[in-house]
Amino acid sequence: MTDFMELIKNRRSASNFLPDHPISQQELNEIFELVKLAPSAFNLQHAQYVAVRDSSVKEQLKEAAYRQYKVGSSSAVILVLGDKRAHDHAPEIYEGLKTLGVLNKQEYDQMVQDTVSFYETRGPVFQKDEAIRNASLSAMLFMMAAKEKGWDTCPMIGFDSEAVREILNIDDHYEVVLMITIGKEKVESRRPRGYRKPVNEFVTHI
Repeated sequence: MTDFMELIKNRRSASNFLPDHPISQQELNEIFELVKLAPSAFNLQHAQYVAVRDSSVKEQLKEAAYRQYKVGSSSAVILVLGDKRAHDHAPEIYEGLKTLGVLNKQEYDQMVQDTVSFYETRGPVFQKDEAIRNASLSAMLFMMAAKEKGWDTCPMIGFDSEAVREILNIDDHYEVVLMITIGKEKVESRRPRGYRKPVNEFVTHI
């Protein structure tokens, strides 16, 4: 297991990947087994993923990403989605707590009601914000877990989200949050790390 501090320091946004380094479904699932432990509001687990290894679909996604080379050279393209209706799944998500006896039926019903009400009363804008927030938390853990297993990643917002939605037939209740390319970085093409603000420029202590 990689030392956590080294993992943080070594994770970089890879701008180029070595060709011919396939990643298997099993390897991706090993990463997702860690990702499922990511924090999420009310444990609603808003994040959904589409993992694309098919070369023809990757080529379509490359077009949607304005022909960025790293999309084509990556081992897989990961689409991170946020479920704007995640609260609709509160009953089945909390069912396990009732089955285990952690909650009685009254407590279970109240927990479901409170969670659904929290989202419904705040409306669609809040639901969209929550989908993005929670999917972003999950996506960061995906990138760290991938690095721990020897894979490099790059989070991307430079793509046509509506084109991606059409290519992958993504339902309207999902927000397309991020595209993440994953593969083995071509290290010799890596640029030096960009300027990072010192702590006193982005932290206020009160």
